[in-house]
Amino acid sequence: MCRAHGVAGEFEGEAWAARVRTPLYYPDAVTLEPDAGRDALVARIDTASPGASVKDSFADLELTEAGFRVLFEAQWIHRPAGAPSTEPDAPDLVWDVAGDPDTLRAWALAWDDGAGDADLFRPGLLADPETFVVLGRSPEGRVVAGAVASRSEHVIGVSNVFGRYGGPDAAWPGVLHALARLFPTLPVVGYEHGDDLAIALRHGFEPLGPLRVWTHSG
Repeated sequence: MCRAHGVAGEFEGEAWAARVRTPLYYPDAVTLEPDAGRDALVARIDTASPGASVKDSFADLELTEAGFRVLFEAQWIHRPAGAPSTEPDAPDLVWDVAGDPDTLRAWALAWDDGAGDADLFRPGLLADPETFVVLGRSPEGRVVAGAVASRSEHVIGVSNVFGRYGGPDAAWPGVLHALARLFPTLPVVGYEHGDDLAIALRHGFEPLGPLRVWTHSG
């Protein structure tokens, strides 16, 4: 997402970080090891403008003295490869991966549902061979459900799960069937909180441990 917006991040020691502000909803820094050094981490991001954020992957940082507050607490989740899933609530949906800018735009507008953030998803995402924008189309051809999948050597990370009718609870079965077809040997991971965490657990995920997202007032 950052590369699609022209933002370069750096992997350095205990964390990934970007020196300029990242796109809306995306962290300016992500810890990669427990007990990351607070001062060195904060020095790598732009806290002068409001909204800088840190994904505290192990929920073990204390950033209050650096001007941050906790935005939310969440849980990492994991679903084994080959785990059984329920049949989709809407079996007539056709699932695919966005492969052109027009399809990506249709997905983004459906995900956004009028909130005004559809422009986050730029055509540059389509050039990333490890990013898959998964979508479910109605018989009329409209995008009504979807997710974003990010492939690594060992897992598939999933985020942005949505369903225009029934929300994530209705969307998860179709998303999981699509991911099992695309990546049958890889477990699915991600993180959720609140009601979305409860929904993910109902669909076969297990909690792995806490994370925390902090935001800075600038």
